[in-house]
Amino acid sequence: MQRPVNPRPGVSAEANGGQRIDRWHKSYCPYCGVGCGLLVGLRDDAVVKVEGDPGHPANFGEICAKAVFLPRTIATPDRLLYPQVRPRRDAPPRRVSWDQALRRAAAGFRDAVARHGPDAVAFYGSGQLSTEDYYVFNKLAKGFLGTNNFDTNSRLCMASAVAGYHSSLGSDGPPASYADLDVAECFLLIGTNTAECHPIVFRRIEKRKRASPDRVTVIVVDPRRTETADLADLHLALRPGTDIALINAMLHVIVREGLCDRAFIDRHTSGWQALASVVDRYTPGVAEEVSGVPAPLIERAARAFATSRGSLILWSMGVNQSALGVPKNNALINLALATGQIGRPGAGPFSLTGQPNAMGGREVGGLSHLLPGYRSVLRPEERAEVAALWGVAADHLSPKPGYPALELFEALAEGKVKAAWILCTNPMASMPEPDLVEKGLRQAELVVVQDAYHPTETTAYADILLPAAQWPEKEGVMTNSERRITHMPKVVDPPGEALPDWEIGVRLARALGFAAAFPYRSAADVFEEFARSTAGRFNDCSGVTYARLQQGPIQWPCPATDHAGTERLYADGRFQTEDGRARFIPVEHRGPAEPTDEEFPLTLTTGRLKNQWHTMTKTGKVESLLKSCREPFLEMHPREAAGLGVRDGDFVEVTSRRGKAIAQARVTEEIVRGTCFMPFHWGRAAGYYKAANNLTLRARDPISRQPELKACAVRVRRLEDFPWPE
Repeated sequence: MQRPVNPRPGVSAEANGGQRIDRWHKSYCPYCGVGCGLLVGLRDDAVVKVEGDPGHPANFGEICAKAVFLPRTIATPDRLLYPQVRPRRDAPPRRVSWDQALRRAAAGFRDAVARHGPDAVAFYGSGQLSTEDYYVFNKLAKGFLGTNNFDTNSRLCMASAVAGYHSSLGSDGPPASYADLDVAECFLLIGTNTAECHPIVFRRIEKRKRASPDRVTVIVVDPRRTETADLADLHLALRPGTDIALINAMLHVIVREGLCDRAFIDRHTSGWQALASVVDRYTPGVAEEVSGVPAPLIERAARAFATSRGSLILWSMGVNQSALGVPKNNALINLALATGQIGRPGAGPFSLTGQPNAMGGREVGGLSHLLPGYRSVLRPEERAEVAALWGVAADHLSPKPGYPALELFEALAEGKVKAAWILCTNPMASMPEPDLVEKGLRQAELVVVQDAYHPTETTAYADILLPAAQWPEKEGVMTNSERRITHMPKVVDPPGEALPDWEIGVRLARALGFAAAFPYRSAADVFEEFARSTAGRFNDCSGVTYARLQQGPIQWPCPATDHAGTERLYADGRFQTEDGRARFIPVEHRGPAEPTDEEFPLTLTTGRLKNQWHTMTKTGKVESLLKSCREPFLEMHPREAAGLGVRDGDFVEVTSRRGKAIAQARVTEEIVRGTCFMPFHWGRAAGYYKAANNLTLRARDPISRQPELKACAVRVRRLEDFPWPE
């Protein structure tokens, strides 16, 4: 375990709010991609208190309520403590030894590969895994089982940003840092309810705005008026799915008024003329017709962005979770490039990662088309580099991308994938169209679920259940939205027989006969090999070691042990393309994949709540977090509500072409007409009709394969109590 720290010299443990703390450890928050540093207080070898680490540069001691209540998510009655196996599908699981469980799992995977080939097996992971967890399972699947069928729920989160950065700038990797929040003079927040989804980042933006209220402009693009929008100087309340029309119109104004940075364009970019000819058609008037945002507001936003000494674009799932997710990312990067707002303080296109280690998963190759070090399975020379590191023949690494997340479950449902291994995620609740996921899990010959909790919506379908250690019961590293790697120590022992995810992967590899290639005895051993895999790559972490990280977090690239890390990318104006120039990519507006019509006249959008996390397997256990919202709700505009006879507080049935949900209506003018909103946290285990994903659809971006979770067509009707006879 990590050496304890004294976070507040001169303050006794007993003086800690009347609560005795035996010792403190530094750690890392396992929730969103902000990546806050934590101080973990222990008493009698149990976690009893969590505070923010004032020395961590992601949060400087600030934390949100979810982190405060982390101690209550550890020793819960539903912790999965021992390996369990179902003797048959209709039987309850029985406790077995680790050896028995892994022998059965290995036999099932080995048999599926022998009968149907390597692509008959698949792994589905999570942005909540540590980098070491990711690395071991990714190596096992792609290097030794011979399949690229390793994908994660990050596909639902950041895949469009990955593809957008790569196509526009030549490589994945957010160019900016949180330090830019402290000096930016214009914030463009689009597709992000930052106050609820990344609250510590939002507090930093608030602080910057308060410090210079006349100099700093905040622009928020969102169909809802949220706490984030309350901070805005300009709230652009657009219709869902009209982002490209709005962004192109801003660029139209910038070109028309001569506000482009022509010197930057000429020296550091390509494709300008093609883009300029496209945005010439997107006048503010045209964009107003499409988006509903008044043309004068579009013009004001464009001028503020272009004339600022530092303009920062922040976005998240509202942009990424779209069938046009990659073009929307390209449009935002076009805006930054055209104004030279990249590679300098306070400026840049900065995607806010949804999960604590979604960035680390990208580094390690944790998507079905990637290999470690930002390599692609499509490139023979890059496959050869990884094969040499792993000690296998180059032709053993498949040149064919594996199934992305949705396609993986479609392949299960179609019988193409026979055995699935699910780690640290709950796809029965988080995926669109859970009926498809359920069919896939039922059709599979073998389902292994590795989790800290049971039952969840997904563990109910497991043939083999494996107990995983969770925060803070295992050691590893994670990378936050600003490319900052933080060490997460083991500070308490896991309960029962639970093991770290990476160790479960190592034991599986050994059961499959690959022991020599998986000699790791610690998380540090795994990280050392991963770091070597990045040497010379854009995301070079080869100068990062556990010893260095125990002194403090480091931003990549960090190519040497005496390198301090890199705060900001592209400061020299040279990009990762073949010619060193960033690419302007012209993009055109198209509406949502599922437009409204007479039968389904409203567009539903979904999102998070501040005090809940993903599918509530952790936060749903904390009474203090549930108090703010116990049940799902549906926000809708008074005009639509009145037409349907719906009053505030009524229960309504929401129907799409795929299913139904029931929620309590919140009638509010804080959402644009024609749109309604429902939080997605509740799965079917909480009540079949509480799940917003009963309604969402499988349409996806053709490049990123990220699904359109932010827009689908629905109808709403008021539910009345049945007049039972006396």
